[in-house]
Amino acid sequence: MRPRVMTVYGTRPEAIKVAPLVAAIDASDVLEGTTVVTGQHREMLDQVNEVFGIVPDHDLDVMSHGQSLSHLFARVLERLDPVLESVRPDAVVVQGDTSTSTAAALAAFHRRIPVVHLEAGLRSGDLHSPFPEEANRRLTSRLAALHLAPTAGSRENLLTEGVPATDVVVTGNTVIDALLDVVARPVSFRDAEVSRAVDGDGDLLLVTAHRRESWGEGMRGIGRALATLATRRPDLTIVLPAHRNPQVRAAVLPAVEGLANVLVVEPLAYAEFAHLTHRSTVVLTDSGGVQEEAPSLGKPVLVMRENTERPEAVTAGTVRLVGTDPDRIVAEVDRLLSDREAYASMARATNPYGDGHAAVRGVAAIEHLLGVGTRRPDLGG
Repeated sequence: MRPRVMTVYGTRPEAIKVAPLVAAIDASDVLEGTTVVTGQHREMLDQVNEVFGIVPDHDLDVMSHGQSLSHLFARVLERLDPVLESVRPDAVVVQGDTSTSTAAALAAFHRRIPVVHLEAGLRSGDLHSPFPEEANRRLTSRLAALHLAPTAGSRENLLTEGVPATDVVVTGNTVIDALLDVVARPVSFRDAEVSRAVDGDGDLLLVTAHRRESWGEGMRGIGRALATLATRRPDLTIVLPAHRNPQVRAAVLPAVEGLANVLVVEPLAYAEFAHLTHRSTVVLTDSGGVQEEAPSLGKPVLVMRENTERPEAVTAGTVRLVGTDPDRIVAEVDRLLSDREAYASMARATNPYGDGHAAVRGVAAIEHLLGVGTRRPDLGG
């Protein structure tokens, strides 16, 4: 009987990053796969599953309106445990740094099931930023039996914390596998204004903002920066897929209301967002995953945070931290749009996050963990 590997995920970023691994598990000659979604992001999660043809075997449907992080965590534990008892997997894969990933890792640990942590070893150095992600990823590392680290830097973080070297594999990031797959496919944009912007030939600034630690004045600063850029540069198109959190919208959107060259749209399906990133001139974001995706497409990334758990791209020169001060955001965007040499130095920097084969390395490591295969060499090894 082939070992069974259960993959548990709940948010859109998790779904994107586990999709290549789920496909590689299904393609394995020696493993059986089971997928469980928690529904931490409902609509956006379903969209990504549809793009990659994933039909979950179990849906825990944990979300309820206004619930706290603790309530969410408790519901994942409560609803996943009977599934673990019924399926009895030989390993459980979790991804990244969400409440879903840490709660699922703890549920598996309670049943003495080995935990595989995909995208392991990321660290910002500040337990409270990003919040609660930094704490989640550190907690998950303490529970994992196998750490699939995206970069050599992530591996070093784990070794520094005492994780045995034999338990860490540098795979690259599966987000690159997913991105390269999706941008090679054609896409149709549901929003006509976005479609026209993509088909145009002017500069396009893609903006995403949602970080909890920036709620309030930080988000208001982002809104003021976008308004200044739009006013100064009427030929610049700014596309802002607005996060659905009411606090984010209330802080950012009033500043850009009525500006014709700011397109405020609903969150885009993953394939649309990937193609919009490909078309953009500069990406302004506070997202973690976008810091990995955009450099793979040759796009300079300005990160509206004071620190990042993904320092490799900063070191490589394709990502720059700009915080949420509106004057600094405006100055950095202006610099890239006005200075061709500065733009080229970021756009041509080497992306450190992988070669599109992370999932293959990850599955080989899981097969080795379960005694049915051998590891592949680490990325860059």
